[in-house]
Amino acid sequence: MKKLMTYGILAGLLLGMQACTNKQTMKNKAIDVKNLDLSVSPGDDFNQYANGGWMANNPIPDDKSRHGSFDLLMDENEKQLRELVDELSVSSFEKGSVNDKIATFYKTGMDTAAIESMGISVLKDWYQQIEAIDSKAGIQKQIETFHKHYVSSVFGLYGGADSKNSEMVISHLYQSGLGMPDRDYYLSDAERFRNIREKYQQHLINSFVLMGDTREQAEINAKVVYEFEKVLAQASMDRLSLRDPHKTYHKKSLNELNELAPDYNWLQYFEALGIGNPGEVIVMQPDFIQEFNRQLKTAPLVTWKNYFRWNLYRSTASFLNEEIVNEQFSFYGKVLSGTPEIKPRWKRVMDATNSSLSEAVGQIYVERYFPPEAKERMLALVANLKIALGERIGQLGWMSDETKANAMEKLEAINVKIGYPDKWMDYSQLEVAVDAYVLNMLRARKFGVADMVSKINKPVDKAEWHMPPQMVNAYYSPTMNEIVFPAGILQPPFFFLDGDDAVNYGAIGVVIGHEMTHGFDDKGRLYDKNGNLNTWWTDADSERFMERAEVLVNQFNQYKITDSVYANGKYTLGENIADLGGINIAYTAFTKTGQWKNQDKTIEGFTPDQRFFLAYAQVWAQNIRLEEALRRTQEDVHSLGEYRVKGPLRNVPEFHKAFAIAEGDFMYLPEAERAVIW
Repeated sequence: MKKLMTYGILAGLLLGMQACTNKQTMKNKAIDVKNLDLSVSPGDDFNQYANGGWMANNPIPDDKSRHGSFDLLMDENEKQLRELVDELSVSSFEKGSVNDKIATFYKTGMDTAAIESMGISVLKDWYQQIEAIDSKAGIQKQIETFHKHYVSSVFGLYGGADSKNSEMVISHLYQSGLGMPDRDYYLSDAERFRNIREKYQQHLINSFVLMGDTREQAEINAKVVYEFEKVLAQASMDRLSLRDPHKTYHKKSLNELNELAPDYNWLQYFEALGIGNPGEVIVMQPDFIQEFNRQLKTAPLVTWKNYFRWNLYRSTASFLNEEIVNEQFSFYGKVLSGTPEIKPRWKRVMDATNSSLSEAVGQIYVERYFPPEAKERMLALVANLKIALGERIGQLGWMSDETKANAMEKLEAINVKIGYPDKWMDYSQLEVAVDAYVLNMLRARKFGVADMVSKINKPVDKAEWHMPPQMVNAYYSPTMNEIVFPAGILQPPFFFLDGDDAVNYGAIGVVIGHEMTHGFDDKGRLYDKNGNLNTWWTDADSERFMERAEVLVNQFNQYKITDSVYANGKYTLGENIADLGGINIAYTAFTKTGQWKNQDKTIEGFTPDQRFFLAYAQVWAQNIRLEEALRRTQEDVHSLGEYRVKGPLRNVPEFHKAFAIAEGDFMYLPEAERAVIW
């Protein structure tokens, strides 16, 4: 329901799994030789060496675009969550209770007879409201209605910490409203994007037919909408620029906002969403808001109405009848990601239920599946990693004492959250009814938006979590200066409760170090210990940092995805710095353990150092479809799994030593060519 400025360890948000009960198996299989490809030299291709067996034995299921070792956690978790919800569905609860809402939401999603019977007519009132628009005032009202229900249309609003006053939540306006992922899909001359544009325009036509238009009229309306979105795309900021917090920070008073876009009644808009007079607002892309104003003045009413029809359809299609669901999947699943088949219905409904009542589901999950011992061991690991990063900062030869002192203060100030929130979200105001699945989804979105705007112009709630506990992910928030590890990630292959130190430092230890490093990457370093966008570096240190970061940019720019597409080292720089930093910090912490000090003692033939680096690599074992690899290269700030293994490790001398990697091997970089940052 809100846009969050956080950095996560994974590319995409994945659900967690239940705690493994067979601890002995977990311990013994932390590094499984079956997952390796011993026919390949670790110096030639460490990803293939460490993960080749896993990749051969785990082909991509037809309903997925990517399948990794951590995706297996989601598969297990889905089964467990289904069991939980199935139990709720056959039990009796007080009407309006949280358990009743979870069960009712899921049951309406599984009631295919009702969904097929109602079809798109369930949204008749919504479409009639759009059809009745006869003035600019009607356009304004429709945008308000959509934004109250988190339906993407033109621009967007979220409440988040003010980057220069991180104690307060403030309104942010941002570019939005495109049917394709970003501006390049509309504007790039690359063949891939031209092909996608053709298929998108056909998808628009098919969708308007499913809305009730004749084929002839659908073709006209599709062209109108496409051209309208293209204008918005031309005014949109590119993804690389979006990573620069200075470029997206433009604080405006209400009067200044009115001057920027005078043809829209901004006070009415904020009042309609429940904010009242917003005071100051951060306009993240002023040029886009100005283009919105131009379209408000010049675009014909029929263009706006068809654009709104498409916004509503696109936002709700996944929750309607099968014909509409399949058409939606044909573009967003098959074309964009290359996924051959749609997920089974129960998985899709579980995803929707879980996202709409995430902390309610998470509370049940934690009670049943999260072992408290995991939290205790994580606290110890985090403490050790903090010490290690502090040592590394103190030993940096390229950084001045002044900046080091500030960096140490920021490190000490990092807040840590593990497992689940101390305070759970209150769902008492969320209405879940038996009438229709799609209406429950819209009501859930409205609840989420209302919850989000209720926090605007108030102090930041530092107890709030921005991921549910059942999620396999972790994040760093620069404005909160905090690292968060939900319960879901505290499972294999990230965390082995009874595993040896080498494995846990190589997997979850690197995750911890990764998130800590985000506070000091090319973007996170711009925020001070209090989470404010504020310079705490000397100019000379900033220059030296960027010189070192550029080495990593150039390395990743060399990785080929296809003959004409390469990885984007600049766009993925923050995550690549965090991966490299995470490895270095975790390894430094690992050297304090008894296991590291006894390198001659092997487990299943591997030394402690080898197990450390294998554990890191095996977190990123994955197979991925070409279409999804290309999509993620365009849209995802994380590098592809293969390069998350090979890319950072080429810079680590301890890795070279562990596997006897020598000059001339691909995995070896001469010292002068290595990226050395944190």
